[in-house]
Amino acid sequence: MVGLVESNAHIKFHVSKLKVGMFVTSIDCNEQVTITNAGQIKDTEAIKKLLKNGIKHVWVDLERSVVTDKPDKVTLIPLAVSKSPVSRETSQKKAKNLLTEAKSLLAKVLTETFEGKAIEIAPFEELADNMIKSVLLDSDALKCVSALRNKDAYLLEHSVNVAFLLITFGQYLNLDKDQLRQMAVGGILHDIGKVQVADSVLHKPGKLTETEFEHMKLHQAFAIDAMSKACGMSQISKDVCLMHHEKLDGSGYPNGLKGDNIPIHGRMSCIVDIFDALTAKRCYKDSMSPAAAFKVLLSLAPFHLDADLVYQFIRCIGVYPVGSLVELSDGRVGIVWDSKGRDTLNPMLKCFYSLKNKRYIEVAFVDLLKSEAHIERGLSPCNLEVDCSPFY
Repeated sequence: MVGLVESNAHIKFHVSKLKVGMFVTSIDCNEQVTITNAGQIKDTEAIKKLLKNGIKHVWVDLERSVVTDKPDKVTLIPLAVSKSPVSRETSQKKAKNLLTEAKSLLAKVLTETFEGKAIEIAPFEELADNMIKSVLLDSDALKCVSALRNKDAYLLEHSVNVAFLLITFGQYLNLDKDQLRQMAVGGILHDIGKVQVADSVLHKPGKLTETEFEHMKLHQAFAIDAMSKACGMSQISKDVCLMHHEKLDGSGYPNGLKGDNIPIHGRMSCIVDIFDALTAKRCYKDSMSPAAAFKVLLSLAPFHLDADLVYQFIRCIGVYPVGSLVELSDGRVGIVWDSKGRDTLNPMLKCFYSLKNKRYIEVAFVDLLKSEAHIERGLSPCNLEVDCSPFY
């Protein structure tokens, strides 16, 4: 992961994947053509012209792109209307209680699984229904609460976040509620096998040896055993659990599945699992900004990850996801607070710190649609030397 520039969201795109509003900065250096004018794509004719000229790949600056169209072949389901800062407080309390409930249930089942007991699926289905309701009610409140991470509780938080991301992504792709529920159950339980992995390997603050990595991979074998004892677990839930380490070229595990043998729910879980892991702080690495994590996802497509789903996931989450940190052109740092009904470059922010003056400032909600300031770059919490958690 070394060498990724947090302030630079330039990503290589195939021309066929370009959208109106994307900001093209250059043609891929491997192609024997030059670009005369960098800038934003105004219409589909500009894309057709690039294709006509034989250009296959270009570099796009995501932070300067304003893509407002909906994804191809799917219908975007509108979420709840934007909440005011006052009503958000109530929504976030409910979201926090739901996250606590989810982590408590998972912790209990992890202990029971370690003891060899069978997993009861019904409580997780009920939890999944509540998670879906929370996403529909106020997804922004949920995203802000889930953005708070504790590296010492990674397994619990990662599992719950994967479930929420799968619900959000699945809703974006217009999957029905039953599929969302089944994916959420699979997301919560996708790392259940890690309860059998040695702590010295699971929490090692450094690179795993080949032997240690092979031991880590056994968590999928342990999961298969746990799934066989679980009564009433659907095939979609099992796909999410058992396929999040498979790769399209067949080099993944545990079964080395290839191409079409990995169903869409398994492909989605691969993308979501990697994204959440990259944006979390671990005992052996700092967290990445979402923009940097998107670059990694795109670098893994199409050989490991489904390229079309990666592009749609990026559109679903957004360049500056709600709950992420950004630096403004005037040096203020803010939490992306609300993005509904807005282009990707102009969300509502909750500013609380000044990088220029190295101090906390009076909390202010900044509407970038009305402010002269603009987003300079996305930040990882690790970029700040202060605690931002009280402001979520």
